[in-house]
Amino acid sequence: MKVTIPFFKSMAIAMLLFTLAGCSGGGGNNGATGGEDTTIAGSPAEDPAAEDPPAEDPPAEDPPAEDPPAEDPPAEDPPAEDPPAEDPPAAPEAVQGFTLSFEAIKVFRFNWSDAEGATHYHLLENPDGISGFTRLVEDIPKGNGTLEVQVPLHARTNALYILQACNKVGEQDLCTDSTSLSVNDTLVESIGYFKASNTGIRDVFGVSIALSADGHTLAVGATLEESDATGINGDQENDDGVNPDGTSPAGAVYVFTQVDNAWVQEAYIKASNNNGGGLFGVLDLSGDGNTLAVGAFYENSGTTGINGDQTNTDAPQSGAVYVFTRLDGAWTQNAYIKASNTSPYDLFGRSLSLSDDGRLLAVGAPFEDSSTTGINGDQTDPTVILGIPDESGTWQIEDNNESQEIGNTVNSGAVYVFSHIDDTWVQEAYIKASNTGLLDEFGISVSLSGDGTTMAVGATGEDSKAVGINGEQSNDDALYSGACYVFSRTDGNWAQQAYIKASNSDYDDEFGLSVDLSANGNILAVGANNEDSNAIGTDGDLSNNAAKDSGAAYVFARADGQWAQQAYLKASNSDASDNFGESVSLTADGRTLVVGAPREGSIAKGVGGDQNNNNAENAGAAYMFALVDGTWLQKTYLKAGNTDANDAFGFSVNLSADGDTLAIGAPNESSSSTGINGDPDNNQAEGSGAVYIY
Repeated sequence: MKVTIPFFKSMAIAMLLFTLAGCSGGGGNNGATGGEDTTIAGSPAEDPAAEDPPAEDPPAEDPPAEDPPAEDPPAEDPPAEDPPAEDPPAAPEAVQGFTLSFEAIKVFRFNWSDAEGATHYHLLENPDGISGFTRLVEDIPKGNGTLEVQVPLHARTNALYILQACNKVGEQDLCTDSTSLSVNDTLVESIGYFKASNTGIRDVFGVSIALSADGHTLAVGATLEESDATGINGDQENDDGVNPDGTSPAGAVYVFTQVDNAWVQEAYIKASNNNGGGLFGVLDLSGDGNTLAVGAFYENSGTTGINGDQTNTDAPQSGAVYVFTRLDGAWTQNAYIKASNTSPYDLFGRSLSLSDDGRLLAVGAPFEDSSTTGINGDQTDPTVILGIPDESGTWQIEDNNESQEIGNTVNSGAVYVFSHIDDTWVQEAYIKASNTGLLDEFGISVSLSGDGTTMAVGATGEDSKAVGINGEQSNDDALYSGACYVFSRTDGNWAQQAYIKASNSDYDDEFGLSVDLSANGNILAVGANNEDSNAIGTDGDLSNNAAKDSGAAYVFARADGQWAQQAYLKASNSDASDNFGESVSLTADGRTLVVGAPREGSIAKGVGGDQNNNNAENAGAAYMFALVDGTWLQKTYLKAGNTDANDAFGFSVNLSADGDTLAIGAPNESSSSTGINGDPDNNQAEGSGAVYIY
């Protein structure tokens, strides 16, 4: 607001105004005339004539406009009530009527009634009753009500089974367990029982057996079979393949295959020069089952090398090996193999072994006579010098029309290694023991590792008193104690790696009668069928000889090229004359071992029967051991399904690579049945032989 003050001529007033103006910071107009106003903002005015009216209050400013009252938000709907909670999906009820029965071959049959609410099922297995349950078969459809599963009988004696009834919610299975079923049975009904297609008295079918790695091909030798047929699937029905004097029959091999879980005989195989007396039937299979090597250690041809003249009979019992191959289920012979130094009575082919790929073959000739040692030495027979230097004498030999052998290395033995190169077999090595000796029978047994880089050779007649690894070889203080020799192969060159004796080496133990190597060659099993300790189980007291010829088996392990004994094994019912160790077989990983005892005498049948009687003399048995936490333990006691005295069950044993199939031969079994799973209960064909599948 502005205030107007009139001009007065009084100097005092003027001075006062000047003063006021100066105080107010404004400027006056000194000497101004004629009614001119000076406006001073903010100065109170004195009017000498009349009081100024009171200053008017400035008009009140309008108050700031108030915000309009906020509108109430629209009313929210009351929260919806949660629907009543649904019950969680329910698992089905447990199955009813869950049962287990046993059928041939190796079949466990499960039956059940469908469970209310179940859409599918899972079968669970605890294989040993200890290790816990895992799913064996998954997603079995509703409505089946039955399931057949093939199992390794020798490894399921304590098994447990559960059937889960299930339905699925999203990705989740809701399952209810059945009660568990246990295998409380000797499984006789599940054991496979194999006979020749032309069963004959004293044919000894089962004297030699071999399984392919997957267990689906089985080859069986019958060295005393008498047909004069040759080649593949010839006439089986005559018995004319015998030497004129009635001795030394020809022998045969039978091949069986498993097709769609059913076993059938695939081939009947004879030597290409079946002229009687060959004892054809010592055999081995490659891993895939497509290569078969067969020894005829009484074969008589005097030829040498590969595919020579088969027709002559100039070298009695010199022996031969025949190699067959399978293509699309058809077998053909592709090689006839003789030693490079063929000689009468050498028994070339008495033992043999194939590598997994079937391209390496080792052949033992335990009666070969050369005096050389080591690898590729002089193969000629020893020179006989009669007389003493500088002295005279008279020597007389009467041969009585028979060959007479003279020398200090008669029957010392040898092993020959052949390799398959460019579709041709060639001899790769001629191998002798490092301590070649008279009657040592080096080559009585032989085993190649699956990869073909390691070979073990048994010599049951070796006489050293040494024990353990690489001991003193030169003494002969323990006749027929036996030894095992290990050789390694690098770039086709062989070298001896170890000389192995039993930890309790003793007279007539015949350590080395049987040998077997794991696939990588790092585990070795050796049988000594005449060992005499009365110990039982693993690593028992080996210091006594109170159970003559009870037998033993030894396990050795290699680490960084060094061998050490890992276990000394005896049967759980060890008894005199049982011959435990007659045969041995390892799985590919070397963690499962089966040992045969063909003269064991229990009357028990099947798997895990009563061991504690001797009511069936020489019936035979087999024992399965497993490596558990570094210790070998006996897991199973095995008998035939038709145990009888003198059957020699366990004379031969063979495991598939994974151990899921086990074959055991009983070459003296006497049923007259033929083929697979015939009548086992008659004894009308003495010594015809049988093979059992577990």
